[in-house]
Amino acid sequence: MKFTRFIANSSIHTGVKEKGIIRVIKGDIFGAWEYTGQTFSQGEVKSIAPLEPNQIIGIGANFVKNVEDLPEQLPEIPVFFFKPTSSVIGPEDEIIIPEGIKEVKFESELAIVIGKEAKNVPESDVLDYVFGYTVGNDVTAPQFFHQDGHWTIGKSFDTFTPLGPVIETVLDPFNVKVKAKLNDVEKQNSATELMIIPICRMVSYLTKVMTLKPGDVILTGSPVGAELVGAGDVIECEIKEIGNLRNTFVTAKEGARAY
Repeated sequence: MKFTRFIANSSIHTGVKEKGIIRVIKGDIFGAWEYTGQTFSQGEVKSIAPLEPNQIIGIGANFVKNVEDLPEQLPEIPVFFFKPTSSVIGPEDEIIIPEGIKEVKFESELAIVIGKEAKNVPESDVLDYVFGYTVGNDVTAPQFFHQDGHWTIGKSFDTFTPLGPVIETVLDPFNVKVKAKLNDVEKQNSATELMIIPICRMVSYLTKVMTLKPGDVILTGSPVGAELVGAGDVIECEIKEIGNLRNTFVTAKEGARAY
């Protein structure tokens, strides 16, 4: 199923996309829900981020260029970071470059959506706790990285986490390609087999540290090819089986200051 959120008639709705038609639902997508009988065509609505995350966790430097580059020994402590939920935007929304800098970095990623509470989950059971998958763009301002390696500020500006266009619940995450086009020129195109920390190990590790809850989003890392971009650039992050997440970078308006 492809779950979506959208605005129609000045109201926010949740729905299921089926052959170009959106069937509106009510209830909790992670629990009990039902169809309302109302439908919309894609042209009648404005898509927004497919969920309001409970929390967002990212992993850093998690792709290699070629299979032969995968390390024989995995890092003992993977590099994870949090992103604020206030940074989430949806398809076609503008990514705002903070005042004081001219460029930020795009990072196309497969995003995991957790579907039920998970604690101390073995790798073999991880997929039982996954609700679905969406496309994420882990926008980054490396100019704001702390010299000792702290990434929080550079990852946290408003609009720095586009998600969408849908949550796909039927997907083989081990057999997809994470892509990105910048102004229609391909910049990223890597299979998930090039992840250094595989998906199941990543999620299992997190559940040994913290309790994951329904609606948590895990950004699984970005392929080689991400680069700095500026105002006017258009980024399209794509996983074919999920869809295309398109956003435009713009300069900050008055009040959107970086301190």
